[in-house]
Amino acid sequence: MKIALMNEFSQAAKNPIVLEQLEAVAYDQGHSIFNVGMDGDNDHRLTYIHLGIIASLLLNSKAVDFVVTGCGTGQGALMAANAFPGVVCGYCIDPSDAYLFAQINNGNALALPFAKGFGWGAELNIRYIFEKAFTGVTGQGYPAERKESQVTNAGILSQLKQDVAKDYLEALNSIDEELVKQAVGGPRFQDCFFTHCQDENIAAFVNKFVA
Repeated sequence: MKIALMNEFSQAAKNPIVLEQLEAVAYDQGHSIFNVGMDGDNDHRLTYIHLGIIASLLLNSKAVDFVVTGCGTGQGALMAANAFPGVVCGYCIDPSDAYLFAQINNGNALALPFAKGFGWGAELNIRYIFEKAFTGVTGQGYPAERKESQVTNAGILSQLKQDVAKDYLEALNSIDEELVKQAVGGPRFQDCFFTHCQDENIAAFVNKFVA
């Protein structure tokens, strides 16, 4: 599985801590990691709004399979990601959140609070979150006796989001161009996106802002 990590400006300094924990868990599972957001205070500036655009581009183009996003509280990153078709993002504070989201909702993104509650031992909590999110089979339901209804409802919700959302390219073309230009301006995002993008139309859209 290809996993993208992204941090915005207020929590950019914590990117190395989060990346280290994600890599420690994911590499043992054979996953690939792409650090596409800010990795320090002086990096290409992104807000949680930009992270939502980036997450949607990577997931809808199948450049990556999963996104780990976040901001100070995690709430802005959550809402920005879920604003787009093709993104099913959960909010994760502790390892049980990650496990239950993986089993019940089986989405493709997690939003974490990188400031709220980020104190002593925070790196351990993040590592355990990633262990629960990326180890084993997902979408199995919890508890076992509710598996059938949970799997069914996850499918219904996925279809509901498709039914009420705009076509993805139509949605992209309705966004403020300056927002998109800033979102896709980072070199590490561009490297991940253009190397692994599987949708020519989405690639052409992004290329308009980086050519």
